[in-house]
Amino acid sequence: MSLKNVHPRQTKIVATLGPASNTPEKIKALALSGANVFRMNFSHGSHEDHAKVHAAIRTVEMELDLSIAILADLQGPKLRVGALTGGAKTLEIGDTLTFSVGEATEGHIPLPHAEVFETVAVDHLVLIDDGRIRLKVVEVGDKQFSATVLNKATLQDRKGVNFPDTTLNVDAITDKDRRDLRFALELGVDWIAMSFVQTAQDIRRLRELVGNQAKIIAKIEKPVAVTNIDAILDQTDAIMVARGDLGVECDWFELPAIQASLVAKARAEGKPVVVATQMLESMISAPLPTRAEASDVSNAVAQQADAVMLSAESAAGEYPVEAVKAMAAIATATETARRSTRSTFETAFIDAPDDSGSIASAAGVLAQLRNACCIATYTETGATALRVSKTRSDVPIVAVCPSQKVARPLSLVWGVTPVINTNAEEFGASRDGRIPPKLAPDNLIQPNRPVVVTSGSTHGQAGGTDSLKIAYLSA
Repeated sequence: MSLKNVHPRQTKIVATLGPASNTPEKIKALALSGANVFRMNFSHGSHEDHAKVHAAIRTVEMELDLSIAILADLQGPKLRVGALTGGAKTLEIGDTLTFSVGEATEGHIPLPHAEVFETVAVDHLVLIDDGRIRLKVVEVGDKQFSATVLNKATLQDRKGVNFPDTTLNVDAITDKDRRDLRFALELGVDWIAMSFVQTAQDIRRLRELVGNQAKIIAKIEKPVAVTNIDAILDQTDAIMVARGDLGVECDWFELPAIQASLVAKARAEGKPVVVATQMLESMISAPLPTRAEASDVSNAVAQQADAVMLSAESAAGEYPVEAVKAMAAIATATETARRSTRSTFETAFIDAPDDSGSIASAAGVLAQLRNACCIATYTETGATALRVSKTRSDVPIVAVCPSQKVARPLSLVWGVTPVINTNAEEFGASRDGRIPPKLAPDNLIQPNRPVVVTSGSTHGQAGGTDSLKIAYLSA
């Protein structure tokens, strides 16, 4: 069975691999069920584990004749309280806790992150254990601060801590991240996800280490990153709306609006955007999603995010394959309903300051005007495919790529089906109105239906897209 025999779903699916899904058999089943990108979470597992998973993905990719992207997700600077003196503490509203850098003492909560104390200020919120414990800072001293408890709860050892109001002077790339990054790049992953991004400078620092070896996803999970989103988008290759920590640090009722804003901003910049966390959470232990979860996934698809992501559902749940199938079914149903009610000429003209952008914008309109079976483009770097995807035309996009290095990252991009062809001149035949059959993915390029082709005067030249043509499948 090949996924190329299935009408292409425009919204891509990212599946996190873990103990429930990291065998070759499960990876193949997930790919056949609709997973386009596999996420390796470097917060868990050894390098040896990740190497085996990476090799298994590449084997499945060859067996299915697909381009599958691999995303390495770095852990980042996760903050936690230390071990407590006397064990767990029962907290009442109005209690005052004192946090200090040093070892635990009677009346002090250890917080072994000295950098926090440099920027935390009075009235800043402190959230512990995924927001289950809320406190407000009332006094700041030398290497310690005191905070008032805002709700009844129990504090236990080593729970995570968030500071939503504080810009932390923490190194965005920890020593562990550097080791994991080197290893991931040696493996040859396609995307690197950076956790707890705060500023564009964080991305620039990661870029210095990554170079052109992989694309970068900025995980937006702190309010300060939302504030700085325009500058972050300018530096990153893609963003992830990471609703776990983001949902802890911002007001819960603001999260849907923040998601919509982030998706819209990323789309306006032509940068891929992934919506993640708890999308089908109940499927960790149930074979079907709840109605609310189905609506949540559908909402992200309707916003035209490039991808939706499964975390624990596919990594540790009892129904990883069913979760991918459910997500694919929801996405397909939502896209079908949207196409049936959409005006023929709703494709937006994109901000097109150059010839390539203008060609991409016009391709989407022309494809819908002529009821084309697809838009085909030879893309030396992937940039042209991104520009065409930005228009969100309902017509499928075939990106003819010179290598898997170009094709694999496009597996994350809305509406794009990447195919490999190392002969640019062969694609150049489309200038004569013909599409070579070997470049035609099943069901995407069809006889007697037009194909809108974007190309350059000189084929194989990066940044040279300057023409638009209608072609047909050659005999």
